[in-house]
Formats: sequence, structure tokens, C-alpha cells
Amino acid sequence: MTGIQLHSVEKVYPNGFKALHGIDLEIHEGEFMVFVGPSGCAKSTLLRMIAGLESVSEGQIMIHNQCVNNTMPKDRGIAMVFQNYALYPHMTVYKNMAFSLMGKASKQEIDRRVHEAAEKLEITNLLQRKPGQLSGGQCQRVAVGRAIVRKPKVFLFDEPLSNLDAKLRVTMRVQLIDLHNQLKREGVGATMIYVTHDQVEAMTMGDRICVLNRGEIMQVDKPVNLYHQPANKFVAEFIGSPSMNLHDLPVMRNHSVVSLRLSEDATLNLNAELSQQMLSYRHDVVCLGIRPEYLHIVAGPEENAAQATIKTVERMGNEDLLHCDIGGSRFITRVATRHEWEPLPGEKIWLSFDLHRSHLFDKETGLNLKQRH
Repeated sequence: MTGIQLHSVEKVYPNGFKALHGIDLEIHEGEFMVFVGPSGCAKSTLLRMIAGLESVSEGQIMIHNQCVNNTMPKDRGIAMVFQNYALYPHMTVYKNMAFSLMGKASKQEIDRRVHEAAEKLEITNLLQRKPGQLSGGQCQRVAVGRAIVRKPKVFLFDEPLSNLDAKLRVTMRVQLIDLHNQLKREGVGATMIYVTHDQVEAMTMGDRICVLNRGEIMQVDKPVNLYHQPANKFVAEFIGSPSMNLHDLPVMRNHSVVSLRLSEDATLNLNAELSQQMLSYRHDVVCLGIRPEYLHIVAGPEENAAQATIKTVERMGNEDLLHCDIGGSRFITRVATRHEWEPLPGEKIWLSFDLHRSHLFDKETGLNLKQRH
């Protein structure tokens, strides 16, 4: 059964500003879907429209095959967890979690649901405390528990971890993933939509990720496909830390051989697959994209290698990120830390480009040329 379907959904505000442009998306039942994108891309607006907190200007939102455009939020079978927790400060944790069930279930049923949710989230020992006595991470777990007791069809999370410190965010990420897997095993509603601006958070949590920019969907896919097969330059740059190396390079054609000028002293001879993508490409400049791990340090000159000067070194512990200059362009390469060699700024090295792992993007549209073949 389909969890949620969005058909040509648009959002236009009274001042004429169009926040969402014809969104088409299918979210499967039991799926953990992440909306990710930069600030202002309308990801939270889209989530609030699914929740019923924002009206739909055009299109349809379907939850379990029912159009909910005009359905009140409380009747949509959803539960939302906000960034600011939204707990009642004068109530205990128990009463915060039980509040939405008051008058709708027996005292025994409420007690059972609250204790089940508290056990899942390991907050049973906090039930008699008030929010002011809790840490940020504990408050967030209470907010999630309040959603669980309602047994919704769909969970909506609007940047729920952004107020937590880095270490606690990692812990809470794991807990939310574990919760999703546990709910799926129990056969209860486990469709989750999670909004974040943090692409690392998105990559580690989502079954699939919907990348948004300026109110439009850039790509929807599994995290591994977004990373290795970005549909366009925006996704290539946004997904991955550090992001993909992207540089506009002059195109040189000699009969069937296509090369890119990397610098005055270095060219890249495209392999058969990339050359095929260039057959119908008529511009003199194309954008080359390559992930840092596919730039390899080699001993000396070889085909598709260039001499680079190390400008900056980011020491990450288990690896170093080398910011290198090649012909005035900055490339980042990722290398494992080695005791026998400590890379230093100003040092010259040779970098080999793995073109089998590279991408070509249209300089004007930003589309991956692979999408045209």
C-alpha cells in the first residue's frame, strides 16, 4: 500500500511568492524518507502541507489513497515532532505523553501506551519529571514518545535534532533509526518523513532521500545512488562531505578522441563512456565532477595525472583532506593517514584522475550528461 502521494503540489503565498513548484513524489508505506536541502528550499513548508498546517495551492496530497487537502491535521493520522519539542512545562513527562489520548482511551490503555513508548525510548525513569528537569536530548525523546503513543500512520520530523550538540545528534540519529526498524518489525505504522538541512544526517538515516532546491525536486533516490550517480550538479555538490570536486574545463576534440584541458601542462583523455556522453554536446566547456576519494596520489607522470601543489591540509585523524592547486583550480583529495608521510602545504604531488568514477555536467543546465544516454 502506498503511504503518501503528492501530485503536482504547489504552494503560492498571498504576496505571489511561489514556494513549491509542482511536486510529484511517492512515499512508500513503512519508508524512512528524508527531505534535505539548503535553507529556504521549502522542505519544511512541504512537510507542514502534509501535516495540514499549511494549505495546498494546487495539486493533491494523498495519505493511504485518501485526499487530505481539506482534512484537519488531527484527522490525518499523522504525528509531528518539532525542532523546539513543544512540551507543556507544567506537566510531567507522563502527562505530556498521555495528553493527546485524554478522553479518547481508557486510563489503562493510556498507561499501557505511555509505558510501552517510554520503554522503547529508554525514558521510563523520567516519567515523573517535568521538562525543566530534562536535558535537550531527553526532551526530544519525550517529544518522540508523545508521537508514538498516538499510533499514527505517519511520523513527521521537522529538524528535530538541530538544537542538540554534535555528539548528542549522533546518538539520537541512531535511536530514531532503531525506533523505525523496531516499529517495522512490530508491523505498526512506521512511515517517517524527516526534514533536515544536514546532508550527513540525511545520508545516514534515509531509506531514500528527496533533495530539494528552490521549491523543486532535484533528485529522489537511495543515499548510495545520490552519492555515486547524482542527476545534476546541485546534487553532486550538496551531497557528500567534502563535496564533489566540480570544475569547468575546456573541451578538445580530435576526431573520436575527446580530452579536457586541466592545465597548460595536463589534459584528461576521456574514456569510451564519457566520450560517448560528449557526442551530442556542442559547448566548448564542460563541468567535470570527481569525488575526493577518486583522486589518487601516484609516483609520477602518467596518463590522466597532473602535478598538484598542496595548499592546505585538514587532518581528520584517520585521514587527511589535501586541498591542492592544479592550474589555478582547487581540488580536494582524501588520503589515509600514514606514519611514514606527513603531507605539508607547498609540497608537490602527482594526482591521477579515475575517470571511470567521474561525471560530466552540462555547463548551462547543470544536468549530468549521463542522463541523456
